[in-house]
Amino acid sequence: MTNLRKAVILIGHGGLPSDIPKDIVEDFMKIHKSRVRMGTPITSKEKELESIIRNWERTPESDPYKSGLEKLATHLAPRLEGFVLKTAYNEFCYPSIEQAADELVKEGVTEVILITTMITPGGSHSELEIPEEVEDLRIKHPEISFQYAWPYDLEAFSVLLSDHIHNFVQTPTI
Repeated sequence: MTNLRKAVILIGHGGLPSDIPKDIVEDFMKIHKSRVRMGTPITSKEKELESIIRNWERTPESDPYKSGLEKLATHLAPRLEGFVLKTAYNEFCYPSIEQAADELVKEGVTEVILITTMITPGGSHSELEIPEEVEDLRIKHPEISFQYAWPYDLEAFSVLLSDHIHNFVQTPTI
């Protein structure tokens, strides 16, 4: 049990591991897309396949995206003194946002800020799905403060990008 009471969940999109059998992914996608299209409740088969995909053992070679988000978290953590930091994934990868939040609740955290690496406006994950999950977390854990740090300040993001571009500009040699 940690004595820290504030936390950040760094949310990445999530990807499929390269070594997962294609039939598992195809079965999941077929069931999932059909359910979404028809607006029906999630089935036990879809939950089972999602669990297999999310909990598939991963390595940096089989899932470089997960490895990349974890590397970002190691750079972010020292800048978040006083916060517990967890990574989570919108889809395809463990832990889900809900699982990460549940772990933090068990650790005694009372305030959680959720932030995504999906920065640009207009994405269904960052603008629709994550806010819905945050609302579900507020209902599930009414004693916890959940805040979603969205949208991003596009001016600040443009400064980050322009600085990054300038770092790649080669100085001409004479």
